[in-house]
Amino acid sequence: MSDHCCDSVGNKNAGLAGAPPPDAPVYMGLPDARVLLPRFWVALALTLPVLVLSMGEMIAPAFFHRLFAGAPAALNGWLQFALTTPVFFWCGKFFIRRWWRSIRERDTNMFTLTVTGTGAAYVYSTAALLLGDALPPSFQTAHGVPLYFEGAAVITTLVLLGQIIEQRAHARTDAAIRALMALAPATAHLVHADGREEDVPLETIQPGDALRVRPGEKVPVDGAVVSGASAVNESMLTGEPVPVEKKAGDAVSAGTLNTTGALLLRAARVGRDTLLAQIIRLVEEAQETGAPIARLADRVAAVFVPAVLGVSALSFVLWLVLGPAPAFAHALLSAVAVLIIACPCALGLATPVALVTGIGRGALAGVLVKDAAALERLSSARTLLIDKTGTLTEGRPALTGITPAPGCDLAEDELLRLAAAAEAPSEHPLARAVTDAAKARGLALPPAENFAAAPGAGVSAVVSGKQIQLARAQEGGAERRPTGEPPVPRNPTGELLVPRNFAGESPAPQDSATLVALLIDGRHAATLAFSDTLKPTTPAAIAELRRLGLRVVMVTGDREGAARAIAEPLRLDAVHAAATPASKQRLVREHQARGQTVIFAGDGLNDAPALAAADAGIAMGAGTDVAMASAGIVLVRGDLRGIVKAVYLSRATLRAIRQNLFLAFFYNSLGIPLAAGLLYPVFGWQLNPMIAAAAMSLSSLSVVGNALRLRRIRL
Repeated sequence: MSDHCCDSVGNKNAGLAGAPPPDAPVYMGLPDARVLLPRFWVALALTLPVLVLSMGEMIAPAFFHRLFAGAPAALNGWLQFALTTPVFFWCGKFFIRRWWRSIRERDTNMFTLTVTGTGAAYVYSTAALLLGDALPPSFQTAHGVPLYFEGAAVITTLVLLGQIIEQRAHARTDAAIRALMALAPATAHLVHADGREEDVPLETIQPGDALRVRPGEKVPVDGAVVSGASAVNESMLTGEPVPVEKKAGDAVSAGTLNTTGALLLRAARVGRDTLLAQIIRLVEEAQETGAPIARLADRVAAVFVPAVLGVSALSFVLWLVLGPAPAFAHALLSAVAVLIIACPCALGLATPVALVTGIGRGALAGVLVKDAAALERLSSARTLLIDKTGTLTEGRPALTGITPAPGCDLAEDELLRLAAAAEAPSEHPLARAVTDAAKARGLALPPAENFAAAPGAGVSAVVSGKQIQLARAQEGGAERRPTGEPPVPRNPTGELLVPRNFAGESPAPQDSATLVALLIDGRHAATLAFSDTLKPTTPAAIAELRRLGLRVVMVTGDREGAARAIAEPLRLDAVHAAATPASKQRLVREHQARGQTVIFAGDGLNDAPALAAADAGIAMGAGTDVAMASAGIVLVRGDLRGIVKAVYLSRATLRAIRQNLFLAFFYNSLGIPLAAGLLYPVFGWQLNPMIAAAAMSLSSLSVVGNALRLRRIRL
């Protein structure tokens, strides 16, 4: 629809000048879900008794006869009128407004069809209540003229529910942006030229200012380290869990977490120029520029609505010119009958019932659908871009091997015991990997004395009378070792010795592993290898996704070697390493530009722009809040098998919606010619309103029954 994005953008622009009114349109020409929700509850409370009043006589006639014994014959109808009127005019106020806009701009859509049908049902029922005796005998029954108030009330209530679901999905953008903005600290420690420190609001910082970042604090701006050394957690940018050692001259980014040492920074980019601000803009732009889904019902309605209105007008003219006396009454009732039988009761149920049932079935299987449009787009996707860390892999380093140094006669378990005891007081991810490995082997750890941790230099401690040191052996492809210590051992070709893993097999290639040197009493004793390992369910899930026709591409911020070590055993279709948040989103756009419907699956803040830009964003339940706010689908268990389930669910749900739409339009297509009087010249038949009501009920029941089959699908 032409106004989907305009409403949203217009509202944002209005917010710059002042707060928009509460009922200002934010999406699809409708206000925020918080405005619609009270109207939905009122509509539901009033619609349920209307259903009882309209259908109760057919279900429990004896009870209803006793209930209305001695009451005026029209009491039931007037009660329905009194209950339906606020539902139609107050609860459906924004639909009527949107209907009039579609008529004025000649832009037919679901609102045109819905309000035209419900309006015809309401107006006809009100007229029948007032002028029932004046209608031709063919429109009379033993209980008077049939009323259609329940159709107007039920459809308005269902459409309200569907629009609230859509509005809440659209509002996830704001939640993602708020979470991103919260990553930057509100204040910064400004260091003056005389060495004095002052806490100032972040917005007052200018390029060139000197800032202090203490351990455990977030970096406030983009800049460069002037002095100090520390390990900075940059997982928000790269997705990788191991902190990066920073020293004088190294660049740091706003929102990253300083872990161990104090740093003095020189601000380079502040405010809207920081990398964090750029990520926020990427998420905003992805939501604003992404074309909203062209819904199947709208596409059909664009043809169906003019056709119904044309048939109604034509039947009025033909009955007026050729019909029996009273010609005007027959013409009017025929035209209204066409609109009533075209009233989209089944159409109103077709999509919401299938979506609600599908979403409920997904929730039982651990697939939380936040955006129904994402579920629809998922069904046609054939390209899956997937993050590595935390998605394909466990998302944390694990000790994958220990290689004793030449001349070291200590057993592997003893080396691990000493290393784990020295690392026990540390909170570093590599330290936790060592202690976890020792616990897995059931090793008892002796106490560590004189523990010390120096940023960039590793840890040291005295364990069982031995001086133990652990320090990074390799970083960025360049060997590192403690000053004065022998180099990490190499083979005759000059390559670093690759540790053997606990099963005696060669682990991931050395350029995919993080290597740490273990020194005992100043001598190199062993090399420890750490790698992020595949989740146990990943290989089978990838194979099933490929069987479903998806092309699987890894997109990761990790280095090339680490990426290929994971991708090659999985036989992925392509690998993109060293990807930034912006390049991940750009890759999504490139695939979309080639006409592909793209799924992006990830779990980190660095994935948020790509999740927002993808046709269907899928976030792992163990991921960051920003990732889950940016995605349309969340997997509770963080398991790739959830993507398989989501694909099956989306295809089954869309199949049910298409079947429901066919059933809804099939019944309408049969009933409209009868309502128009097509068979009257041949057989003298004119459609009885009771038959029209029965046809509408049958179409609604068939749609509901078909949708409920989704509860039994296997995921």
